[in-house]
Amino acid sequence: MRKRILVVDDDAMNLKRTQMILEKSYNILLAESGREALEKLKYEKIDLILLDIAMPMMDGLETFKLMKEANIDIPVIFLTASGYEDDVRTAISLGAVNYLKKPFFPQELLKRVSMGLEEQ
Repeated sequence: MRKRILVVDDDAMNLKRTQMILEKSYNILLAESGREALEKLKYEKIDLILLDIAMPMMDGLETFKLMKEANIDIPVIFLTASGYEDDVRTAISLGAVNYLKKPFFPQELLKRVSMGLEEQ
C-alpha cells in the first residue's frame, strides 16, 4: 500500500508543485492551514507530514505543538522559505525529523521524504 503524505502550506502553488513531485510514489493529501491539517488528522491515516512554518493564523510550529499535545505521533518535515535558524532549531527540538528550505529541488524533497518515512 502506498504511503500517505499530508502537505500543509498556505500557498496553493507550493501545494500543487509538491503534489506533482510526490504523487508518482505516494498518495497526497493537501491542507491550506494548520487548522485544516489538524482536522484531516482526526479522520485520515497519514504516514508523514510536510509542514510549512510560515502560515497566517496558526503557523507550522504551533500546529506541530498541538499535534504533540493530541499525541499525534507522525514524522514531520518542516518546509521553510525563511531559513531562520531559530525556526529550524525550534522545529528540530520539538521532534521534527527534518526540514527543507524552499524552493527545493524535486530530488531533495523525494530523498527527505524517503528518509522521513524510514524513521517510522
